[in-house]
Amino acid sequence: MTRNLRLTLAMILVVILVMIGLTAINRNTGSRSSGQPVDPAVLVRDDSHRLTTAADGKVTLVEFLDFECEACGAVYPAVSELLDTYQDRITFVVRYFPIPSHPNAELAARAAEAAANQGRFAEMYTVLFENQEAWGRQRAPQTETFVGYARTLGLDVETFQRDLDDPATAARVARDRADGETAGVQGTPTFFLNGRQLTEVRTQADMSAAIDAALAG
Repeated sequence: MTRNLRLTLAMILVVILVMIGLTAINRNTGSRSSGQPVDPAVLVRDDSHRLTTAADGKVTLVEFLDFECEACGAVYPAVSELLDTYQDRITFVVRYFPIPSHPNAELAARAAEAAANQGRFAEMYTVLFENQEAWGRQRAPQTETFVGYARTLGLDVETFQRDLDDPATAARVARDRADGETAGVQGTPTFFLNGRQLTEVRTQADMSAAIDAALAG
């Protein structure tokens, strides 16, 4: 199976999970009709984490994600390839949206935020997704696993542990989720391109076409 085919299948899997199952299971209040624009201030805050930044600010892609969500893990390779393709032509923003039914989702988001406090959000984002099968779907808190990731990344572990348990870190994660609810997010992953939720994307090619159209517009 070729890499492109695997990525296409991953995108199809995400759509199926989100549209059929995940959205129904993880439903929140305040749904938003397809394509209705969302206040940019809700989608991107000053402290939102950006994996790429476009100098012209013309195209912004926002993903509300849950690090423990299998659909998010499935789409991660496709997102990584898109970022490699577009690099600084688009701004890609990551927002936390931990699902309560995922035992370690909120803790993983706090781990990413604790790493961000040391300027290493992107590295922890990558480690969490690339090791999702190792720590995901575990009922016991995966604190030691995440501390181990911090140690591997060369972070100040004492500071990381303190930030991981800091109520301010939990509040930061909760603010992201609250913004997601305001924007009408009902499951993960959910993408917004220039303020509009992408509801018709079925493959990586669809995502690329939507980005290309935004860049050309």
